Amino acid sequence: MTLAGRALFIFCAMIVTDFAHAQSTSSTLPTTPGAYFPGKLMFSDADEALYAKRFAQQNAGQRNTAAESYDPQEPVPGAKNWKPLAAAPAAARTISDEALKAATAYAAANNSDAFIVWRQGKVEAESYFNGNSREGSIISRSLAKPVTAAAVGRAIMLGKIKSLDQPVADFVPEWKGDARRSKILVRHLLDMRTGFLPQALAPEAADILNRSYLHPRHDEIIVKEYPVVDEPGTRYEYNNATSEMIAVLIERATGRRYAEFISTEIWQKIGALGGTVWVNREGGTAHSGCCLMIPAESILRLAMLTLQDGVWQGQRLLPEGYVKQMATATKENPHYGAGVYVAGQYTDRRGAANPDRKVPKTLHSEPYLASDLFLFDGNANQVVYIVPSEQLIILRTGNAPPKTADKEWDNSYLPNTVMRGIVKAKGTSVPQAR
Repeated sequence: MTLAGRALFIFCAMIVTDFAHAQSTSSTLPTTPGAYFPGKLMFSDADEALYAKRFAQQNAGQRNTAAESYDPQEPVPGAKNWKPLAAAPAAARTISDEALKAATAYAAANNSDAFIVWRQGKVEAESYFNGNSREGSIISRSLAKPVTAAAVGRAIMLGKIKSLDQPVADFVPEWKGDARRSKILVRHLLDMRTGFLPQALAPEAADILNRSYLHPRHDEIIVKEYPVVDEPGTRYEYNNATSEMIAVLIERATGRRYAEFISTEIWQKIGALGGTVWVNREGGTAHSGCCLMIPAESILRLAMLTLQDGVWQGQRLLPEGYVKQMATATKENPHYGAGVYVAGQYTDRRGAANPDRKVPKTLHSEPYLASDLFLFDGNANQVVYIVPSEQLIILRTGNAPPKTADKEWDNSYLPNTVMRGIVKAKGTSVPQAR
């Protein structure tokens, strides 16, 4: 299957799988199939026909359909003078060979496309699998969500958005006067506290969850129809629609297309390779909550930017202290900040849905060895661990790891294995989980 074809299938599948990331159900949802908040907006026959085609492809699980005719992809140009990140010579590595080999083997055994370990300014391990390469794009899935946080931070730095506490209605006047929507702040789009209807299984074409994701006018559907079922700021609920609103916000706040903005203001400034982002129709709105096709190394560079408090080679790109706000959890979810997950208090099972939901969650066999660890995390256990205290970043991208009755992905294995391998001083004891 081509990368584009694979992207198409995964994009469709994310409607019902973007939680390992979204198998939650809401007590506010009707239980009758097909009665999940059907929309009332009227669109052209052509738009509805395209939506029907996409929904049919999703249900049929058609892998070999032409992505080009399904959703256009808009270029996100990268740096013209791109150079690979510097690699540490074997003798200069700060992590033991044993630890790097064990971590690489774990990535290789778990359907990975890319695995990179960076520490103190140098790449200490880098491997690609399944035909991928350093310059080959990966399917970002929800690794696109930290990009939205960076985009908002950059817009704040440029003075286009006042702060995380500015009402979104300042840019989306359709929300002015609405009892709930008018209370949605910019930060709520990043920390999943908009009050939007939560992610759930959606079996019917009329379901707002499908229309707000697959429809060629999905942005209009989210802005004008998407249900707000909780008071904004009072409840965390993982939801793609909240992140999809970032493209709307950025375009209205800056007067620039989302793809051009993240290209010029993020990827090119950090010397990263570019890629493409899916838009709902030709000339339409980008899918900012997912569907960024970009090399893994570019995602690693974004992690480097956050580790460095938004500074790249002496130039401040994000407001001072902004990354700290990103990595600070809300009381509604002690493991989620603004676009990123945080170490938080240890629990052996955690996931993207509200902690009180009884849904499948990801194994953490032990606490993270660093309490300041935060991470980019997306569907299929695509993860980027960022540890400021160790000047360490670990990236793993790819398809979902295999799962059997006696084997599953352990989200604490990679960072703890690597941190235990850090050579700090001769005779240093092996750090224990805390």
